[in-house]
Amino acid sequence: MQQAGLSDAAAANDAETVRRLLADGADIDARDAEGRTALLAATHANAVDAARVLIEAGADVNAKDRIEDSPYLYAGARGHLEILELTLAHGADLKSTNRYGGTALIPAAERGHVETVRTLIDAGVDIDHVNKLGWTALLEAIILGDGGPRHRQIVDLLIESGADVNLADAKGVTPLQHARSSGYTEIIEALTAAGAW
Repeated sequence: MQQAGLSDAAAANDAETVRRLLADGADIDARDAEGRTALLAATHANAVDAARVLIEAGADVNAKDRIEDSPYLYAGARGHLEILELTLAHGADLKSTNRYGGTALIPAAERGHVETVRTLIDAGVDIDHVNKLGWTALLEAIILGDGGPRHRQIVDLLIESGADVNLADAKGVTPLQHARSSGYTEIIEALTAAGAW
């Protein structure tokens, strides 16, 4: 009951109750039926205050649930920047991957979370990591992005940070070829200027 209370309080961003339950001996990294810790419940809800209390009390930022999400990976994928920064400051495993074999950077790039992408690049996540689909962050930003301002910014950030602009997908299709097939003129120009072929 205490564990359910901790997760519920975390998801509701009730930092005081989280603090009290921890003081009363609640297991900080206990898991629910889905394998989620209270910190992951807080991260799902973008409950920053509760997440901060849990992380500062020593909650495991890398604890994965049954579908291989951790607070660090989920915060990155969803663009929950404040929680992401807390996880990075408290031992986030930059090499950890989600159920698709991707780092936090790949879904952040796909979903257009510009500041999250910048934060993850600055933290040192492998820019050219390839997931199980055969895609890098650059490829996902192009293939699954909309070619709009946020995805263009992300492509620029990745290029500026040294992403391999010619690293093709599993079928041998390059970022430039994907950008051309989608008609993303500005991304085509940025890739071409960076030496893409």
